[in-house]
Amino acid sequence: MRTLLLIIFFLSIFIAKAQDNYEIQVYGSQTQAPKSMIVELHSNFTFKGNTQTEKGVVPSNHALHETVEITTGITPIFEMGFYLFTSYVPGYGYRVVGSHIRPRVMAPSQWNLPVGVSLSAEVGYQSASYASDTWSLEIRPIIDKQWGKLYVSFNPTLGIALKSKYDNSVPGFEPNLKASYNLFGNNSFGLEYYGSCGPLNKFDALPQENQALFLAYDLMNNVHWELNIGAGFGLTKATDGFVFKILVGRKIKWK
Repeated sequence: MRTLLLIIFFLSIFIAKAQDNYEIQVYGSQTQAPKSMIVELHSNFTFKGNTQTEKGVVPSNHALHETVEITTGITPIFEMGFYLFTSYVPGYGYRVVGSHIRPRVMAPSQWNLPVGVSLSAEVGYQSASYASDTWSLEIRPIIDKQWGKLYVSFNPTLGIALKSKYDNSVPGFEPNLKASYNLFGNNSFGLEYYGSCGPLNKFDALPQENQALFLAYDLMNNVHWELNIGAGFGLTKATDGFVFKILVGRKIKWK
């Protein structure tokens, strides 16, 4: 109980802007093994969101976002990922809205670090009707640790607008955090937090920030499948009120 209270406190001290509802995931440090890949489908539905066009971006209320993510292992410490973003918004129809690529490198096990460490760089394009930053770069350090049945991962992410309708050249700080506990068998339950403090030189005022906390379930240690399910709640007025997500992944190995 003391550990759970500490986790909740740690989550609550962050001020953040939630990820766009395309890939709502806190990453672990382990990279995909060579001669293997994983194909994932991120499906996220906003039950309660913004009902008005804001800064040229279509409303999020009742939006269905689906993202295909394909990650291939290149070396024992290096992988390459590809994303394809799609969106369906009532009144606006279904659209393919962009794509990203994501190389990621992991600290070798020979370094004997006390925590898992990796670094990813995600870059790509999204349509101006669905994102104010059309070309963007995300630098995501990943730090995680397993203590028995308790797992914690922290992604202190930097988001950089390469091309934007607004003056967003200063990197924004976007911390993501996950804490989960293996209650029984291969079933893990926990909390996920997504956000951004705003530009590094001047954080946004709290009412204008987006903060989201998800109750999450994970299927663990399955050689064929990955499953993550979460119900997310906005913690400020600027945040979508309720988002439900399902991530399903199929693991593939070549001989």
